[in-house]
Amino acid sequence: MGELVRQSVAMTLISKERAILFADVSGSTALYELLGDKPAAKAIEACLNELRGVVANREGQVVKTIGDEIMVVFDNPEAACNAAREMQQRVIALPPTAGVKLAIRIGFHFGLVLEDKGDFWGDGVNTAARLAALAKAGQILTSGATANALPAAQRAGLRDLDAIQVKGKHDAVRVFELMWGDTEDATQFAGLASSARVEVKLTLEVGERTMEFPREKTALSLGRDSTCDIVVGEKTASRLHARIERRGVQYILIDESTNGTYVQIEGDREVLLRRDRVMLRGRGRIAFGTSTAAALELVLFDCS
Repeated sequence: MGELVRQSVAMTLISKERAILFADVSGSTALYELLGDKPAAKAIEACLNELRGVVANREGQVVKTIGDEIMVVFDNPEAACNAAREMQQRVIALPPTAGVKLAIRIGFHFGLVLEDKGDFWGDGVNTAARLAALAKAGQILTSGATANALPAAQRAGLRDLDAIQVKGKHDAVRVFELMWGDTEDATQFAGLASSARVEVKLTLEVGERTMEFPREKTALSLGRDSTCDIVVGEKTASRLHARIERRGVQYILIDESTNGTYVQIEGDREVLLRRDRVMLRGRGRIAFGTSTAAALELVLFDCS
């Protein structure tokens, strides 16, 4: 899978939510043994070109090719889901090479990633790579977090594989298989809301004030202005600094400020949002225009 995590970063990095997809060609070893290096490499490259064509059509970006695997980034999970299906459909339509039928295995995950000069890394990339490694030939795997982020029409094509212990992850990951063919044993979950989607509450703590995200609201504003739902006194905060939107079972923090919003999710590196957004998860801290370590006032959140 190549290097999964860049070990050290000297400064706070801007983090973005993106869908990372890994597609790995299965059956290449047999092809190399049968045909030799050059003919096998040519056949595998033809397969990878099919995948690149799908990425271009789905407005994705090929980040890198690692041997017989490609790493791809999409702006949203819907595009990654559609691309993964089309990739499988294109590859299965390819004729065998010297009697060897190539297949691909795919893993994709939507979440926070770090970007530098066109490359991506971090926990979101690691999760996608691990899912691809877990997948069998012809299989597409995604995470529970990604399942929750998909629209209902796409969630209906998922099969719950339960929580699986993934290498490199402390906690088990909820894994779903994305069904893409017409197999009779494809147990689809049109009612995925009862299994993958759970009731999620967001509790916010500012100083001595603790509040739960109101059921009657779809968004909360944060900033120095007295009209904001949550008023913060940090001097580096903008009058209308950020907002938190509720989207189904997700709570999305959206930066709208001059100096940016710093977010420290428990267990992760602090990230800086500049006119961008992040899905709140677990517990963490939000600071306004200055790092969480230097801030005089923090908003603490618990999303569970």
